[in-house]
Amino acid sequence: MVEALADSFDPARVETYEAVMSEWGLRRAAGLPRIPERVESVYVLSRVTLGADIKIVSIVLDAMKRRFPQARIVFAANRKSAELFEADNRLAVLEVNYPRTGAVSERIAFGQALRSKLRGERRIVIDPDSRMTQLGLVPVCEPENYFHFPSRSFGGTSLDNLSELTNRWLEEKFGLRGNAYVAPKPVAIDCARPAAAVSLGVGENETKRIGGDFEAKLIAALTERYRTVWLDRGAGGEEARRVTAAVAGRRVRFWEGSFAGFVSVVAQSDFYVGYDSAGQHAAAAAGVPLVSIFAGAVSDVFRARWAPHGAGIQTVLNADILTPAEILGDRHLKPG
Repeated sequence: MVEALADSFDPARVETYEAVMSEWGLRRAAGLPRIPERVESVYVLSRVTLGADIKIVSIVLDAMKRRFPQARIVFAANRKSAELFEADNRLAVLEVNYPRTGAVSERIAFGQALRSKLRGERRIVIDPDSRMTQLGLVPVCEPENYFHFPSRSFGGTSLDNLSELTNRWLEEKFGLRGNAYVAPKPVAIDCARPAAAVSLGVGENETKRIGGDFEAKLIAALTERYRTVWLDRGAGGEEARRVTAAVAGRRVRFWEGSFAGFVSVVAQSDFYVGYDSAGQHAAAAAGVPLVSIFAGAVSDVFRARWAPHGAGIQTVLNADILTPAEILGDRHLKPG
């Protein structure tokens, strides 16, 4: 219920979300933040999900590094998210592990405990609508040092992309924009070119998938067009079995390491294709031409907000209106 209300990008539902959370005693803090004359530490909270940390948080990190060149920039995140920027020597990491399951009271308690970890007299906290604070409702520092990006309501009901909205907010609060980026520890790959990277993961949300033999046909089409096809086998289990079955004896190279490692593979590829997931945002941030197969969006606004956005060529295919044959058309799967 909470995610449906919070991710609708409907201002009225955002208000409903806050009304629901008030039953746990949560209220949005009053007071306006200000930039101190001297800033020694900037804490940027993770959005917890990998795709959002690339699409939204990396823009904030990039902007903060340039806005406060002498400050310590600290990314508060779990290990998987931190690994996305492991090669960025400008970042420090505060490893925290938000409980994605369990009682609401436990998640609120996590945010309350986080406050004691964001130390420093001359510090500010940037909250990009993190689950760690229940979207800005759990105070983690003094209101004057707290900058909250209300990503679910900022931009109203427009079809503006979240990457652009993030930059508009940064301009309003800090006077500059940022660029999405990834900086994983490099993975050396030796493969024939052109190479395509593929992710068929859906994060346990089956509405994002196209059923039948679509995935097998997609792999077959890619192996005909690319000399190397990298396929992420995911975290194992049912997803790994599904993507392995889709290969059906075709010539592919499986990636079975960390997601950050796969991001490095994506960044070195000539093309990326996948469902709406973190992989598309990694490809967009790395400037790799991509096709995003977007199914199961709750609204046009949701699709527009979460569509990949970056310097390369991005093609978003609405799988709710296109047939599998149209998606597999030759013009969509050619090398960039």
